[in-house]
Amino acid sequence: MVQDTFIQYWTQKKEFESEEHIRAWLIRVAVNKAKNKVSAFFRRNTLPLEDYMETLPFQTREDSDLFGAVMALPEKYRIVIHLFYFEDYSVREIADILHLTPENVKVRLTRGRQSLRSTLKEAWEDDQ
Repeated sequence: MVQDTFIQYWTQKKEFESEEHIRAWLIRVAVNKAKNKVSAFFRRNTLPLEDYMETLPFQTREDSDLFGAVMALPEKYRIVIHLFYFEDYSVREIADILHLTPENVKVRLTRGRQSLRSTLKEAWEDDQ
């Protein structure tokens, strides 16, 4: 991006009032090029959740169903469940990451588990 900025400066041959103006222009162009690069990367590399789930290597159908149920939870429960069970963070670490109290993390884990239990119980009863 820095190289592209200097190439743009060299090829445009703009007239500037002072060195400070040149410096400000170079910084602004470099920042804009960096923003364009970052946004272009994320736009090209995003997948809908359903497509992403299809790429995950689940060993059993139950594992896939469980992951789908976790991803369907409200965000505040989904995040703590994911960090605790899938990423193996402790309650204290999750509290530090999310800027919550450990007690709040425990409450969210409990409520998330209850929601998962009822969701999976309904799915299991429907299968029978």
